[in-house]
Amino acid sequence: MEIKILKKEKNDLELSVDNQTVAEIVRVYLNKDDSVKIGAWKKEHYSKPLILKVKTEGKSAKKALQDTISKIQKDLDKYREEFRKPK
Repeated sequence: MEIKILKKEKNDLELSVDNQTVAEIVRVYLNKDDSVKIGAWKKEHYSKPLILKVKTEGKSAKKALQDTISKIQKDLDKYREEFRKPK
């Protein structure tokens, strides 16, 4: 998976992401954070990578993205353990 930073400001971040599934999961988790005002992605054309936009108030966009990724990793670990339990 390839990710490129297109815009990096304190409260505004834009990333180019080539995996729509990952971008959608990140978007869902971002929008659970009260400091995130915009957590969205768009795709100009099916042959181009999509753009993930994060806009925040109160905490930096980078920190919001880092927190989001940490939450996703924790949930994935929890789901993995649940899946491995014998039924």
